[in-house]
Amino acid sequence: MTRTVHAAVNRVLLGLVGLLLLGGGALALLGGLDLPARWHLALPAGWPWARPDAVPLPAGDRTRFTDRGWWWPSVIAGLAVLVLLLLWWLLAQLRRRRLGSLLVDTGDGEGAVVRGRALEAVLAAEAAALDGVDRAAVVLTGRRMAPQARALVVLAPHADPGIVVLRLSEGAVAHARESAGLERLPTEVRLRAVRHRAERVS
Repeated sequence: MTRTVHAAVNRVLLGLVGLLLLGGGALALLGGLDLPARWHLALPAGWPWARPDAVPLPAGDRTRFTDRGWWWPSVIAGLAVLVLLLLWWLLAQLRRRRLGSLLVDTGDGEGAVVRGRALEAVLAAEAAALDGVDRAAVVLTGRRMAPQARALVVLAPHADPGIVVLRLSEGAVAHARESAGLERLPTEVRLRAVRHRAERVS
């Protein structure tokens, strides 16, 4: 899931949860304070929480399907799906965020700010220029003063993975670390082989 889609899903979910909580709180406040009677509001028939002694669901509605065989399995399955969705959402929020900018020590006490995407682009371009690399993508995470890099490197058919990782460490990663004035730049490299058709031997 891309960052844009992830942010959009978060906004939609937060908006829906906020609307549900706001609506439920408004209904509870309306009935609990007996505001319809005080303000002489003409609420529709069957409006929930119209009086302080009212309940959201009457006893008949709450127990209508409890004697059916499908009721409790459906309730348990629905709650299980809801819990799994909430856990997925929570784990998505706790996932490492992409670093927007880095603070570079310029030696004059002021420092400079470098865009994270700019350094990602430089790292990816230098990695893709290595012999045996078909293409590469880099994402920076962590903190502004202690960034971390995650690189996805797609290897060409003739590539030696060990040599590629060594050249990446001594080349692109080392250059990025030195140019940003960092003592260390921990980098996680994931290698993937490019798909290619089998060659015919005659």
